[in-house]
Amino acid sequence: MDIQFFNNNDQVPKPKDEIRIEELTVTPYPDRRRVFIVIKVTPFQERPNLVLVARDEDDNVVSELDIIETMHASMEFTMHLRSPNDPAGAYSLTADLFYETKTPPQDQHIIGFVIPSEQADETSD
Repeated sequence: MDIQFFNNNDQVPKPKDEIRIEELTVTPYPDRRRVFIVIKVTPFQERPNLVLVARDEDDNVVSELDIIETMHASMEFTMHLRSPNDPAGAYSLTADLFYETKTPPQDQHIIGFVIPSEQADETSD
């Protein structure tokens, strides 16, 4: 007798050496001080760790988020951008996936995003 627990073979949990970041998206909130992040990883047997770091165009860290032994393969977060001035400009978000040690990470994705200027928001109304 063959018992099938998953309808989709893509959802079968994998061993830790096969775990990767499958999707990473960043969407700025209208307030321009926060971003909405979606991150999806391979379904896993052992829970991975993640570190998300946002940097401005001068490579200054403006936000960090540590996810320790996540229980979910699909996650959503709101990240607050620390900036004393107008946050408009280009940014990057680095996502590192790791188990025992984060140097080097098992998988890494880097995505760019832009926080628009206030004037750009006003002209789009």
